[in-house]
Amino acid sequence: MNLPILLAAAVVPTITGFIWYHPKVLGNAWMQATGLTEEKMKGANMAVVFGVSFVLSLMLSVILQTVVIHQTHFYSALMNQMGDPEVKALFDMLMERFGTEFRTFKHGALHGVIAGLFIVLPVLGTNALFERKGWKYILINVGYWTLTLALMGGIICQWA
Repeated sequence: MNLPILLAAAVVPTITGFIWYHPKVLGNAWMQATGLTEEKMKGANMAVVFGVSFVLSLMLSVILQTVVIHQTHFYSALMNQMGDPEVKALFDMLMERFGTEFRTFKHGALHGVIAGLFIVLPVLGTNALFERKGWKYILINVGYWTLTLALMGGIICQWA
């Protein structure tokens, strides 16, 4: 686990959010879709909001690493047997042969987009439907998370 890279990736949702939800980008449309007003937005403790969101983003970057870096599955599959010299030799051989395969920003971003469409969309879409939110709400939020996961996945896959 490369903690500095995971921390860097965990900052991405905040940066992307500042841009995506800015009033001159999609912020006004998002507020309209959510039913929020400027007055309702002012009542929050922003230190808590940003602190908790960073912790959640760090959790996301940790699990995203297992999605975008295929080599983590070698260790996962063999970790209970790593004390066996033959298993350790197999692991070392696999890492020597495949350790750098598919370790690009582009590949990580692809997996981030896939996660956005096949994990975030079903989860947020289902919640939004039961909350009686419209498609504008769904598309704004899923678009944000798909872009964010693409950037996070690219960073993690390339540099972690």
